[in-house]
Amino acid sequence: MNVGVVYRSLVDEDFKVLLALERALARREYAPLQLIERLSGIHEEKLVLILRKLHGLKLVKRETIAGEKMYRLTYLGYDVLAIRSLANANVIEAIGDKIGVGKESELYLALAPGGVQVALKFLRIGRRSFRQTRRTRVWARGEITSWYEQSKLAAEREYKALLELHPRGASVPRPHGYSRHVVVIEYIDGVELYERPPLSDPGVVLAEILNTISKAYHEVGIVHGDLSEYNIIIRKSDEKPFIIDWPQYVYRDDPSARDLLKRDVYYIVRFFRKVYGVEKDPEEALREILEACSS
Repeated sequence: MNVGVVYRSLVDEDFKVLLALERALARREYAPLQLIERLSGIHEEKLVLILRKLHGLKLVKRETIAGEKMYRLTYLGYDVLAIRSLANANVIEAIGDKIGVGKESELYLALAPGGVQVALKFLRIGRRSFRQTRRTRVWARGEITSWYEQSKLAAEREYKALLELHPRGASVPRPHGYSRHVVVIEYIDGVELYERPPLSDPGVVLAEILNTISKAYHEVGIVHGDLSEYNIIIRKSDEKPFIIDWPQYVYRDDPSARDLLKRDVYYIVRFFRKVYGVEKDPEEALREILEACSS
């Protein structure tokens, strides 16, 4: 179901119930009707009708537990709450069609004030394997106990990384804002590198990617940690590369940082050699980055 269409079908009282349910779920997986009634201030008879509507729109899930009706938000329910928050903060003015689906995210086209095209990135961390995410990502451990908390933290991490990287001239999308599990970023009319688009000068493109890796490591103190052809976009107008998908970054002083930096550099250099015939020694590329950091 298109999130923009669903969003436009909602009224203030619908959002009031969704917000109450979000509050109710802070310490539990499902919330009883009485708690939602107390938090929303809407009497039970009307509340039931609203919850029925929200359930029909797939914004809430309903279960009967120990003979009592219980409710929780779905991802779509969190989506519309995030959109509402971004609209109220004047970060976006309109939302359009879905333009991309990743392993752990969905991308929608939107408009920011002034008619500026932006992309809404909805993080779906742990949707397929919550336990696997917690095992493989240090930042997802500890007190993070649900897929929604993981997605919220991932959005915050991505926004903060882009906020540090973009002003330093790194080749990353410009960040516009975030709310809950949604990040608003610059819309790039481009092609993902895995599609192997023809490049007039692939050596220059690779150099720009390595420069961004270096800036991230040296000036911001982070390592992407999962760089591949699937999270690099080549802008159509000028073949400028943009590195995306930063939630899993690690800090430079993390014990795994040097190995992850080496992995990122080796992988992308070898990809350009295999696909575009760029003769760049991965060990030399790594040494140049490390020497730049120590100079």
